[in-house]
Amino acid sequence: MSRLFHRQLRKPLPTIARGEGCYLIDTQGRRYLDASGGAAVSCLGHSHPAIAAAMKAQIDSCAYVHSSYFTSAAAEALAERLTEGEPGGLSRAFFVAGGSEAVEAAIKLARQYFLETGEPGRHHFISRRQSYHGNTLGALSISGNEPRRAPYLPYLFETTRIAPCYPYRDRRADESEEQYGLRVANELSAALERLGAKNVAAFVAETVCGATLGAQPAVPGYFKRIREICDANGILLILDEVMCGMGRTGSLYAFEAEGVAPDIVTCAKGLGAGYQPIGAVMVSRKVVDAITRGTGALRHGHTYMAHPVSCAAALAVQDAIRDENLLANVREQGARLMRQLAAALGASRQGDDRVGDHVGDIRGRGLLVAVELVADRATKAPFDPGLRIAERVKQAAFELGLICYPSSGTVDGTRGDHVLLAPPYISTQAEIDEAARLLASALAAVLSNTTSPA
Repeated sequence: MSRLFHRQLRKPLPTIARGEGCYLIDTQGRRYLDASGGAAVSCLGHSHPAIAAAMKAQIDSCAYVHSSYFTSAAAEALAERLTEGEPGGLSRAFFVAGGSEAVEAAIKLARQYFLETGEPGRHHFISRRQSYHGNTLGALSISGNEPRRAPYLPYLFETTRIAPCYPYRDRRADESEEQYGLRVANELSAALERLGAKNVAAFVAETVCGATLGAQPAVPGYFKRIREICDANGILLILDEVMCGMGRTGSLYAFEAEGVAPDIVTCAKGLGAGYQPIGAVMVSRKVVDAITRGTGALRHGHTYMAHPVSCAAALAVQDAIRDENLLANVREQGARLMRQLAAALGASRQGDDRVGDHVGDIRGRGLLVAVELVADRATKAPFDPGLRIAERVKQAAFELGLICYPSSGTVDGTRGDHVLLAPPYISTQAEIDEAARLLASALAAVLSNTTSPA
């Protein structure tokens, strides 16, 4: 009997033996194509020798110091790399142990900014429905993933949520993408009018939605309008790039494709590629300067902030992304993945059923791609939640040797299913094709004769 408190207590798990590039191998010798990088984490695959060497060198030098006493060369170099040229105005970085910690820190940083600038009444946060920002209590408070929030509602602080940018279901037939984007962005203006802008600290959004909504990019112009509204009302724009940042969508920061400059950005996952736990909060010069002029100190901290080994690993990851020209590969293989999924899912059959009849949408950017599944393609009706489509797809794919990231509740937290793919940046054409083929087979196995709408 395992003494480990697993996520699922009734389901035994295979034991991992080793990782090789884009593949994982268990102790029984079974190979799995890691086409989701775990949870969009292992962006360089597994067993990259340069990263292991960088970690060993740092451990041999100094494994840990507390950030209130010392800095380290690794942390300084990583911060320099991530702020090189001040992308989007980001001028400083502080490092934590993961994505939820990064979001929690961003919330506190936004609050401190307004204390420093003499606006203590600004404490309210606005975010979006069908969003996910992490599992700590502050991050859950601003998240729109209702099933994750539900057990802890008594402990969560009040926030306001507006519509997500979800054109597949919410764009009207008489709207262009740009018109739709402006309509949903303007919900932020309406929320600020109801709440009183002087009471609001920040608007928080995933630049490209991750696991809850399924790799959903914003339509053109959406974030530019959001930025205009934030500026007009004096609130901060916090972009959550824990899943979509650090190269996942084809640029180091996902916001680079939107033409906006955020005030605070959170990163994790691809920052350290799973080699060490690490997250980052990237901060604009405006926010840094306000705190420097005020108390001159960050009113927040964690024991493992700027951990030297984590920073050394993350710096080696960033070196590999740059030196191996992997952002170009992300863009190239991401486009191929979209094409291969469209072809494989449209053609895949089992008996008289065609998988394409249940594919509502294929969307994403770079190597963050999702397939939304529906009971009826014409009406977009989701499957009955009782059919457990997402869970069954995950298991069917795993049995075929494919690791993917299915989720349920896509539409409203209860109804709707999608499958997320986030292959490593090192993926070859052959591995991308294999991922599409195996997913089509898994979906065919699950969706055959599973046609009951909600």
